[in-house]
Amino acid sequence: MRGITIPLLVALLFAVCTVAMTASPALAQQDEQVVTVTAKQYEFSPQTITVKKGTPVVLELTSLDRLHGFSCPALKLRSDIPPGKTTTVRFVPDKVGTFPFHCDNFCGSGHEHMIGTITVTE
Repeated sequence: MRGITIPLLVALLFAVCTVAMTASPALAQQDEQVVTVTAKQYEFSPQTITVKKGTPVVLELTSLDRLHGFSCPALKLRSDIPPGKTTTVRFVPDKVGTFPFHCDNFCGSGHEHMIGTITVTE
């Protein structure tokens, strides 16, 4: 009897852990705010991103033409955005305010105009 109980307990524990591991990402994704941002020829779209403090945010960054960068130093966000790929940046805003972001990979004449803001509200 004892030989049967221990493997059964191990199997149940494994099953519970497996369910917990697969359920957690799904729950986290339900709470995330997904923002799609495109970068092309010296502009981001949208240029203003509004998110809520404490809510997980996923930025899906896509470049339509060439390598760009996404940098928001005040929120400690940084990523390259290679053309033709979607780059994901996840963060949880922990302070309210308006924070500038910009392209930090020189992409040509007009690069200095590749700017935007992330506004974090209560």
